[in-house]
Amino acid sequence: MRKIRDVLRYRHSTDLSLEAIARALNISKGVVAKYLKLAADAGLGWPLPADLDDGALERRLYSQPSARASAFTEPDYALVHQELKRKGVTLTLLWEEYRATVGDAAFQYTAFCTRYKAWAGKLKRSMRQTHRAGEKLFADYAGPTMPIIDADTGEIRPASIFVAVLGASSYTFACATPGQTQVDWLTGLDRALRFIGGVPELIVPDNPRALVTVANRYEPELNRATTEFATHFGTVILPARPRKPQDKAKVEVGVQVVERWIMARLRHRQFFSVAELDAAVVELLPALNNRPFKKLPGCRQSAFEKLDAPYLRALPATRFVMADWKHAGVNIDYHVEYDGHYYSVPHALVRQQVELRITRSTIEVLAKGRRVASHPRNPRKGGYSTVADHMPAAHRAHADWSPGRLMNWAASVGPATGELVKRLLLEKQHPEQGYRSCLGLMRLARTAGRDRMEAACTRALAIGAHRYRSVASILEKGLDRQPVNGPAQAELALPDHANVRGPDYYH
Repeated sequence: MRKIRDVLRYRHSTDLSLEAIARALNISKGVVAKYLKLAADAGLGWPLPADLDDGALERRLYSQPSARASAFTEPDYALVHQELKRKGVTLTLLWEEYRATVGDAAFQYTAFCTRYKAWAGKLKRSMRQTHRAGEKLFADYAGPTMPIIDADTGEIRPASIFVAVLGASSYTFACATPGQTQVDWLTGLDRALRFIGGVPELIVPDNPRALVTVANRYEPELNRATTEFATHFGTVILPARPRKPQDKAKVEVGVQVVERWIMARLRHRQFFSVAELDAAVVELLPALNNRPFKKLPGCRQSAFEKLDAPYLRALPATRFVMADWKHAGVNIDYHVEYDGHYYSVPHALVRQQVELRITRSTIEVLAKGRRVASHPRNPRKGGYSTVADHMPAAHRAHADWSPGRLMNWAASVGPATGELVKRLLLEKQHPEQGYRSCLGLMRLARTAGRDRMEAACTRALAIGAHRYRSVASILEKGLDRQPVNGPAQAELALPDHANVRGPDYYH
């Protein structure tokens, strides 16, 4: 369902073709067209209603009757491509020959040409790229690193330089990051977008593992955090193909410019933190962007103001919050585990799979794309963060009992009951065990009555039996009705039997 949402967002909020949308989402062009047709038949546009979760969206889309399969015969595009190399052969001639072969199953001329050009556009070719204003932002890391000196130990560790370049104006941004992790990449992209003051239609990074789950040259798959970043800014992230620098030639040149006009100028300076290096890099950016072009009028700054700036989309009103994602199963106690701590979810989700969205301060739980729980992040290992509304009614009633409330109930029955409850709470290894024993005594009091409960607790204290089962046994046998110092003591005497040795045996 998430890809269907992305298809609708890209189609209605960008000028991307169906083929570009398919590449961005790692699906075929036919699937993109299918999703758009299903949405149109269901009367859905963009944005989708806020209360339409994944389950409801699926029902809306697939309750519509499916479209009839195409009855047309695809031409042999490879043969068409080869025949066009012959002198005098045109697409019109090849279409007429194709129509004569397949008859009524042939595409019309316009569709024939469109499909062939789409097929030929996927062939390997070299060409000078022309970038439309506000269309693409290219991003990569410089190859060389900058040394950072630890002021305490003298240890030297490398820092990386992130570079982003706009396609039309070559307007350049650079910053220093500790490494090239997912956080570093997304932080660099976030800062680049805020530096240029807007959002382009496409962001074209390299194909790093930090952003791409499967670094495949044909079908790269973005990880969840990167997809969320693109959704937040309303843009499309389309990684370049591995080992194909021509896909991001702009940033390849931009990296060289940054290496020569920023990194080279800082080579003799010593830096003791990444923040200090970053401040020095950002300080040199205005000079780089105001350097005149050699063969074109103006500079990067003036070209940006004239070309890219008017066509960039507005930045979102809220800042992007970096988050990690993890799948988790809901345990039978309606809690999910993350980093050794347990967070509650609605008890109806027991044994189901959910997604965790983890930020520095919160843990969010999502089921079928809808947020069902949110907790402050807690670092305590083995601890529980439980919301009362997530608990079944019986569990909530149990959780409402506290030591003070239990003691007040026991005192209302009598002093012996109060003393026994106090000992149960203090002597048990875990407080929860004492709670359960006390709740058991309350059940016995409802059945036997308060007077018998008080008498049974008096006898239990006299014989040192500080257990729920001892009180239950006294009530069951009716020993609470006998005097404590009378028959009860006689019952405790050893019986006269040949197998009982008695104390005299050991003298």
